[in-house]
Amino acid sequence: MTEGVTYRSEYVVVGSGPGGATVARGLAQVGRDVLLLERGKDLRKSWYYGTYLGALLYSDRMSFLYSAEGLNIIRPLMVGGATSMYCACAAPPPAWLKDSYGIDIDEEVVDTIKELAIAPLAPELRGRASTRLAEAAQALGYDWQPQDKFMQPQRAHPFRCRSTCMLGCRCGAKWNAAEYVDEAVQAGAGLRTGAGVERILVEDGQITGVQGTMGGMPFAVRADHVILAAGGIGSPRLLQASGFSAAGEGMTMDTTVMIYGFVNDQGIGNEPPMTWSFEHGEAGFMLSSLIDPWLNYPLIMSQKGLKYPLTWHRWNHIVGVMIKLKDEISGGVYADGRISKPMTTRDRERLALATAVSNRILVEAGAEPSNLFSTPLRGTHPSGTVRIGALLDKNLESETKGLYVCDASVFPEALGRPTVLTIIGLGKRLVRHLLTEDQVT
Repeated sequence: MTEGVTYRSEYVVVGSGPGGATVARGLAQVGRDVLLLERGKDLRKSWYYGTYLGALLYSDRMSFLYSAEGLNIIRPLMVGGATSMYCACAAPPPAWLKDSYGIDIDEEVVDTIKELAIAPLAPELRGRASTRLAEAAQALGYDWQPQDKFMQPQRAHPFRCRSTCMLGCRCGAKWNAAEYVDEAVQAGAGLRTGAGVERILVEDGQITGVQGTMGGMPFAVRADHVILAAGGIGSPRLLQASGFSAAGEGMTMDTTVMIYGFVNDQGIGNEPPMTWSFEHGEAGFMLSSLIDPWLNYPLIMSQKGLKYPLTWHRWNHIVGVMIKLKDEISGGVYADGRISKPMTTRDRERLALATAVSNRILVEAGAEPSNLFSTPLRGTHPSGTVRIGALLDKNLESETKGLYVCDASVFPEALGRPTVLTIIGLGKRLVRHLLTEDQVT
């Protein structure tokens, strides 16, 4: 491939999700020469942002991306990355990240919590049905607590958060990594959207840049540092295409399922998603209040058989418990395009226990035991495909000098909890490392 247009930058960041946006902003704000490349577009002001149609248009394979085992994976391809389609949940990094791997991002996490005013929604905004579900869990001895959120209702015009906010926030309450992108650009960073990076350039064991296509034309960026932040699927694929064959071997997915039950009262569908949660660290799962959006519901449930989408008319009377597993490393992202994430024996044991607990909670909340049912399994957080300790050191640097990765792919284990706050913390820590490294050299 010929280079076509060639840019020059001290740092090139590939991907504008929470990792890439954090790194680009942090470097730009101290005067570093940064170019941020994003495969997708900035669609926040488009009329279809946050709609069912929009979710199809800006998701990989129109939201029909599946693992070989049938796990549905929603992968937004746009400025802001995964934070364009998330429930705005925030959780600190698990203690094992520091205790077992020596990665301390406590200072960065505290800074982010203060900066973005991360906190639970006010009691009156958590939803009556969701709160009843949490109270049922508490009555059974499960310590459900209000879920911290990247959300400021006072920014909304008006605040109208319901299950459809997973398609994209139309009222403006949720923080999106695209806001960090805006700040990076204001500080002097370059931004190129529609930039499909295809290969990392290396000469004599030293990073020299990236190349790809943009607007149908080839381009290259010559850079001293490359920070990959294309996500748990995108980053290993880029590395594989560039000769790093070990990338993508094994992955985690925070495998997720919802357990539903019907109640006589109003369900949780028109309430903010995931306003309450509970983490059972020892058993390896997290629970929260969640339901698929109204139009997604019959499409997803049709995968289980005809009788399930026929319950669509009762969507407004469903309460749901989301199960998120801390799953084991298995499968991987392969160079031929396949994604595989088989469940291990331990994963299945954890799912069985979490399902039993969820069933008890739903019955306590008023659902009929005979009417409980589950959604198909899905993969919510593709991660662990370029792991710290395997392909990266503690500073997120690869064996190739100047090549870093900063996204969910670096997790050495499944987080089993919301990932965005941990990724931001890693990004801020990486900025600090890069600036310190510059001073040394």
